[in-house]
Amino acid sequence: MPKSPLPPYVCPYTGTLLAGVDEVGRGPLAGDVVAAAVILDPQNPIEGLADSKKLSEKKREGLFEEIQQKAMSFAIARATVEEIDQLNILHASLLAMKRAVEQLSVQPEFVLVDGNRKPQWHYQCDTVIKGDDRVAAIAAASILAKVTRDREMVELDRVYPGYGLAGHKGYPTKVHMEALARLGATPAHRKSFAPVRRQLELI
Repeated sequence: MPKSPLPPYVCPYTGTLLAGVDEVGRGPLAGDVVAAAVILDPQNPIEGLADSKKLSEKKREGLFEEIQQKAMSFAIARATVEEIDQLNILHASLLAMKRAVEQLSVQPEFVLVDGNRKPQWHYQCDTVIKGDDRVAAIAAASILAKVTRDREMVELDRVYPGYGLAGHKGYPTKVHMEALARLGATPAHRKSFAPVRRQLELI
């Protein structure tokens, strides 16, 4: 049976300084985890906001530009591969989200965080399961984060050819796993992730 859709999210905050924050890149074996925070402008609505994973690349690219033009405030931040290996991916993701919100030029009165874990911070906030499907500001943040990270993986593909990073974006696909076994790990790979760690142990 198909899953029933999640109910609309009702936010306890009713003002305009509401930030949505989301991250992209927990699952890949390579690259930073990237987060974005967005405060949308009610006077400048944006049509078509949705979970970035459900949009075509062309649609995401268009919305990426529109969000930056129309949002009241936005910021993009990250946790590096080194921080992921030091902290673990969950805590690195929370750190990236914290940095994104703190870098907003207009500081929010309330923050909605995608998922079920929130960073340690002073902001009033709520977590929203599948928030990128249910909250426009989180959807906007997911788009900024995904487009930014995807572009960076294309650049990494030029630096480290042969792994197919531009295509799979660092995720553990068959192509990526075979390249990892054949070529070994690069400095962009997350050494704490089991497939990379196993490869390093073979050297």
